[in-house]
Amino acid sequence: MSEDLQSLIEEWDGLGVVASHHRETGSWIFIALHDATLGRPTGGCRLRSYRSPAAGLRDAMRLAEGMTYKWAAMDFRYGGGKSVLAVPGPLEGSSRRSLFTRLGHVMNALNGGYGVGEDLGTTPEDMAFLATVTPYVAGVRDGEPVPDPGPFTAAGVHAGIAAAVAHLDCSPGLDGVSVLVQGVGDVGRPLAKLLGDSGAKVMASDIDAGRARAVARECGGTTVDRREVYETPCDVYAPCAVGATVNARTVRTLRCRIVAGSANNQLEVPEDAERLRRRGILYAPDYVVNGGGAMAFGLMERGIRDPGRLAERVRSIGRSLAEIFDEAESDGSSPVAAARKRALRALRQPAPPPPATGK
Repeated sequence: MSEDLQSLIEEWDGLGVVASHHRETGSWIFIALHDATLGRPTGGCRLRSYRSPAAGLRDAMRLAEGMTYKWAAMDFRYGGGKSVLAVPGPLEGSSRRSLFTRLGHVMNALNGGYGVGEDLGTTPEDMAFLATVTPYVAGVRDGEPVPDPGPFTAAGVHAGIAAAVAHLDCSPGLDGVSVLVQGVGDVGRPLAKLLGDSGAKVMASDIDAGRARAVARECGGTTVDRREVYETPCDVYAPCAVGATVNARTVRTLRCRIVAGSANNQLEVPEDAERLRRRGILYAPDYVVNGGGAMAFGLMERGIRDPGRLAERVRSIGRSLAEIFDEAESDGSSPVAAARKRALRALRQPAPPPPATGK
């Protein structure tokens, strides 16, 4: 695909893109709106450096499309949207606040056409500040701190891993199951803790070797050098950092039975799903297994704040994946194909009218 802004927009099937250049920091703001069939486009804000502005826009588009199918697979009444802050380098203090102020002003100009939450590179503190500029930050309520979606996402991935193991082994439980968690940050760290508490053998890997060692100590696990992840034998490979780690090169070397993690866009190209299936590796579609954070914030928007109820709903991701695995096995297809069929069924249903707001 051509790496220039015009070609990317011409080739995309989404609703549209909002772009803004923040002169003070040299950053680009991209808001990609993919689909509004089920409701307002909603998705997290990612902050990172890219090799070019076009690469940042491309990421926003891919992530927004993923949000369309994530919401649809959960049958939540939101559409697919995502924002990317393509920054030239680390931003702190007033420069960072200035960039989020601009993002808030752009969102206000959309008048509720996009709802935002935390994503890779952004923090609850960023969202709390953004909420002082725009009212369209998901999960925010006056007088309360902004929740961290990481633990909710981790809980959903944990339930998904359990469902995948149960599908292959016909028995519940993770005792003795080896799980290699690649990326032990905001999601990978609580996921490793949940896995360790479930009796799994945790292997932690991270670009920050010290962080990997610390997490391994916390959950009684071991570490794996980041350069040896794809050749390391394990039951489950859990990618919890950047996307596109499952590709034609790595699929040939993976030594696992299951791929299930929190990273977005884990497959470099759609054909990688079939490559995994041919190798006999069960894949939990990323936009299903990593939906816990989005689900929790969607429920908070509905007024559900009780931690027990939120946890119960998030863990329903395991049941959804069990159904997807069964359907894929029955059809002789990949779980990605089965998950897409499930999402398309939801997208074909007209969205119900909004609830009455009369006094």
